Amino acid sequence: MELDLLRTFLAVHRAGSFTRAGALLGLSQPAVTGQMRTLERRLGRPLFDRGARGVTPTAVADELARKVAPHLDALLEFSEAGVAGEPEERTVHLAGPPEFTSLRVLPALAPLVAEGLTVRTVFGTTEENLDGLATGHCDLALSTARPRGELLATTALWDEELVLVGTPYWAGHLGGATGTVGVVAAVGATEAAERAPASVLLPALADVPVVAVHESLPLLSRYWATVFDADSPVTRSAAVVVPDLRAVLDTVLADAGIAVLPRYLCAAALHDGRVVALLEPQMPPLRTYFLSVRAGTLALPHLARAHERLLRAATSW
Repeated sequence: MELDLLRTFLAVHRAGSFTRAGALLGLSQPAVTGQMRTLERRLGRPLFDRGARGVTPTAVADELARKVAPHLDALLEFSEAGVAGEPEERTVHLAGPPEFTSLRVLPALAPLVAEGLTVRTVFGTTEENLDGLATGHCDLALSTARPRGELLATTALWDEELVLVGTPYWAGHLGGATGTVGVVAAVGATEAAERAPASVLLPALADVPVVAVHESLPLLSRYWATVFDADSPVTRSAAVVVPDLRAVLDTVLADAGIAVLPRYLCAAALHDGRVVALLEPQMPPLRTYFLSVRAGTLALPHLARAHERLLRAATSW
């Protein structure tokens, strides 16, 4: 049986779609369909149930995938190493969000770069990054949502803490509005947070301008749902929307409003008092980053080393 038929079969089984498998392999959807029909005729059994949103493997397909996957993945490792030479000289194509990739992921890969690994990076949304991985445009993808299906192998990488921050100016403004929040710069963030329970602070936040990374206010909404057990109180658009959390922090520092930010990103500003945590809940909201690869590609040594390096580095972030 031709290896090309089995390779295409395994891509369809993992992707759950003829179209996605074709994009991954560089084949048209009709070509993938034709190969699967040929394979089904040779086996005398149906391999996939066709549906409006993709295909579902039959029990025969699951058994075939279990048998052929280890061998095809091993052949992939051999062929890739033979074409590229030493694994350490291979290039890793990485996709992720700009801030987390820049401040955490790329520095963690620096030791491998010193050993000869090359890295090419693109920034995008979770959807863009995972689509790029599924279609073969990148090797590793970072996302804030766990992808579904068998095409991608995914590992939880790190949980970032979200913090509601503002400058001392806005802390003072909120103190005047609630009568309980003192000027945080003067009394300290922890003490102020203890004197300003969430139920008291919530009404005062409704009219404070917000700086956000997207019109949908994803981080603010997560914070409100977790801390206040409520929908976001912002009934109008954010005062400033800028698609980079580092720019959000810079805008907050200019007293344009408050924002919800990852603690690691604003840690220095919190430490020196340029911004303060307006609340310190006992159970702070978390956002999980996931590290994904296409199933089977960790057989490639250069990808396995980069993947392992990131998992180890994340334990100290």
